[in-house]
Amino acid sequence: MALTNFVKSIRNIMRNDAGINGDAQRIEQIAWMLFLKVYDEKENDWEFNEDDYVSFIPDACRWRNWAVDNGDGEALTGDRLLDFVNNTLFPTLKGLEVTPQTPMRSAIVRTTFEDANQYMKDGVLLRQVINVIDELDLGDYEESHAFGEIYESILKEMQSAGSAGEFYTPRALTDFMAHIIDPQVGETMADFACGTGGFLTSWLKALDKKVQTAEDKEAYARSIYGIEKKQFPYMLCVTNMLLHDIDTPRVFHDNSLVKDVLNYTDDDKFDVVLMNPPYGGSEKNDIKQHFPSDLSSSETADLFMVLIMYRLRENGRAAVILPDGFLFGADNAKLAIKLKLLREFNLHTVIRLPGSIFSPYTSIATNILFFNNEVAEGAPKGFSTNKTWFYRLDMPEGYKHFSKTKPMQMQHCQPIIDWWINRQEIIDAETGDEKARCFTARQLLEMDCNFDQCKFPKDEEEVLPPAELLADYFQKRAALDHQIDKTLAEIQRLLGINIKRDEA
Repeated sequence: MALTNFVKSIRNIMRNDAGINGDAQRIEQIAWMLFLKVYDEKENDWEFNEDDYVSFIPDACRWRNWAVDNGDGEALTGDRLLDFVNNTLFPTLKGLEVTPQTPMRSAIVRTTFEDANQYMKDGVLLRQVINVIDELDLGDYEESHAFGEIYESILKEMQSAGSAGEFYTPRALTDFMAHIIDPQVGETMADFACGTGGFLTSWLKALDKKVQTAEDKEAYARSIYGIEKKQFPYMLCVTNMLLHDIDTPRVFHDNSLVKDVLNYTDDDKFDVVLMNPPYGGSEKNDIKQHFPSDLSSSETADLFMVLIMYRLRENGRAAVILPDGFLFGADNAKLAIKLKLLREFNLHTVIRLPGSIFSPYTSIATNILFFNNEVAEGAPKGFSTNKTWFYRLDMPEGYKHFSKTKPMQMQHCQPIIDWWINRQEIIDAETGDEKARCFTARQLLEMDCNFDQCKFPKDEEEVLPPAELLADYFQKRAALDHQIDKTLAEIQRLLGINIKRDEA
């Protein structure tokens, strides 16, 4: 079957099933079946390469023994299939015994099914879906590697399914960030909110070009580490890693924020961090208690930034996507995080991204922060950052905005790559519009850590959804209030006046 028709075919079948309610359930239903199909293909490889291989999955529950239709009329279907899936397959896989000695490639079966769901109610339609999935020839090199097209289709549909879309970062962006970071054989890379594994796969794709020996291949397989809080994207991520020949993926179904950051040791740190942290959400007080009080925030993106700083190895490199609110945010936690970034890390580049990169699912403007855990050459005393470059990526010629039908492509990042190699300030002499500019760490400090530089010109008012509009308004108002307070305090100091805030 043509891969481009894969998701469409399954969608058409599932529309007739009363148990499937919306895109999110349909995609989750596809995900667990895809996992078992892919896992079965990997077991073929393990059986061929290992004389003593024994499947962790009980024989009756292996894909080959219940899902494959040999055309002899004996394949499970209808009520018999539903009864097997609901009352044998799911209870068995959810109840697999996992111990600390269980190999990772076996343990992921139990972890993958812990919170998985079977929604379909029509056993005949379920058989039809299973047959479509089983037609995929993942043993064929070309089709296996073209499986990415299926993931692209699923991920784009996840966005239309609502909140699940938060896990999808455009592939062009993950590939660009991996290209700039320039993976090296022997390095380890982490994504602490890895979703379906977009950054992990982009890292592996860039690293694969440098693999030459058997030792390199082993280092390639050990190079990635991911944590994902939610079950569904975790399931897709593990499947994705298996397809990329990571037989023992170090991908965990967990919450990265539940451990005290002060307890991390050098063994818990990584050479590279690539990620797009969840933002816009808030965490409970018990989560915030895992962070130093001055760096503790209710904003998820802030907490992940702190986590990254505590888990980035000395001389390590990071590329992180963050919303505009982090750049101009002036609350105590954001200011403390940005100050720590300047004093203890080398924040060398901030790339301003067009607001429509994630359109039409969100209009929140985002940025890529590139920083290293090192002291930059020429950094002033008390700082690890010397200079920070800001560069604004404008929309490509012929585009008013990106969209679902006209998404960002890798070639749209070429202007950044060209500028990156030969950096120079770009300022319009007539309008003063700054597209690229360099600031010293001291200048940023004097601007009260306002990283909102090289902004996009406002040709017309952007109409945001109400929730985003309010969030943007409150963030900007907080930043303005802080600046007003700072200016008034300076005036009071100059005039020698001491007025308490609550008496004014």
